[in-house]
Amino acid sequence: MKTTMKAALLSLTSVLAASPVFAASQRSDHSGLLVWLFLGFCALIVVAQLVPAVMMMLGIVKGVASSKSEASEKA
Repeated sequence: MKTTMKAALLSLTSVLAASPVFAASQRSDHSGLLVWLFLGFCALIVVAQLVPAVMMMLGIVKGVASSKSEASEKA
């Protein structure tokens, strides 16, 4: 009897916890195509600025690593 009561209580709790999901049946943001194009353009700007930054960081790491190897060869 206890196991069936626990199972019933667990299933009832899970159904009650998931009930707010069924309340929202429509989109609530009302964003049009222009909003998404603007956000995509902003993301494109951010990515375009990240590419040179990553290349510069790789160049700095390469320069630091090569200067250490040259110093050890001279010594």
